[in-house]
Amino acid sequence: MTVPWAVEAPPQTQPITQNDDVVRSRQQVRAFAQACRLSLVDQTKFITAASELARNTLVYGGGGEMRAGAVEQHGRRGVAAVFEDSGPGIPDTELALTDGWTSGGGLGLGLSGARRLVDEFFLDTEVGRGTTVTIIKWAR
Repeated sequence: MTVPWAVEAPPQTQPITQNDDVVRSRQQVRAFAQACRLSLVDQTKFITAASELARNTLVYGGGGEMRAGAVEQHGRRGVAAVFEDSGPGIPDTELALTDGWTSGGGLGLGLSGARRLVDEFFLDTEVGRGTTVTIIKWAR
């Protein structure tokens, strides 16, 4: 998936290797969501989705990074975040995107919940290669 990053503001990279990085990721996407003038409700949805994905990157992917920034496409603006890890990958994506399914002790709402909260959601994963999740929320 090619992200339509805004030309005037290239994406920023945030390593995700410890719990504090999850907080920093959340702060970074909040700043971009505000700058893109998302509504307060849409900001909250995007920040929540990003927080879940940052936590997954750390816990299940063993760490990785997030790239976030403003996006533009066909005259509309929004915010995007890309989470990448080199972890074990997801063997069954259909199952992983099912509400209630969990590979750990969580509630099983991470991936499926994040997908519902954003306008665009792309999952690229392969066992032994890692996982990349891209999310976009468009300003209305």
